[in-house]
Amino acid sequence: MAPRLNSRAAVAVLLLAMVASLLPAARGIWLSIPSSGTKCVSEEIHSNVVVLADYYVINEEKPEHVPKVSSRQENATHGQFAFTTSEAGNYMACFWLDEHQEHVANVSLGLEWKTGIAAKDWDSVAKKEKIEGVELDLKRLEASVESIHQNLIYLKEREAEMREVSEQTNGRVAWFSIMALSVCIAVATFQVWYLTRYFQKKKLI
Repeated sequence: MAPRLNSRAAVAVLLLAMVASLLPAARGIWLSIPSSGTKCVSEEIHSNVVVLADYYVINEEKPEHVPKVSSRQENATHGQFAFTTSEAGNYMACFWLDEHQEHVANVSLGLEWKTGIAAKDWDSVAKKEKIEGVELDLKRLEASVESIHQNLIYLKEREAEMREVSEQTNGRVAWFSIMALSVCIAVATFQVWYLTRYFQKKKLI
């Protein structure tokens, strides 16, 4: 039985790796925070997606003196925030230096940005559902497949929206072209009529 279990585990891990390669993984971002102003990062995310972010500040000139940054009305040298998107759209996280501290240059902020499956605490899932090994890998695989399915649905909806906008734009351009052509024909007809009347009055024709 042991070789069969190892084989199943290998297959599950292989499938999980293949599916995970299709998903957006956690992203590590380095930001340079200006002494005045705000630095932001954004990502387009569809609805009902969990977003988890960890950040920490580094003072390159004086590592022992770490300035505080603000994000979502908090002053801290490191922190974490999480939310679940209520609707599809572009979500943004902004950071800025605490204005009540002395001027600091060359401040870097490390940001680990996780969305969807990457933001899920699988250790807690394993403890709560009392699963481990192959079962946990299969649980991750199932969640990954579901995430891919949701992403495909979202992309299909966006493609339909873009196609509808494109068709509306093409229709408006077509009507504008017809109207412009009609105006040109009307102006040309009026000019012919006016010149004909003018030449008749002058008895040139």
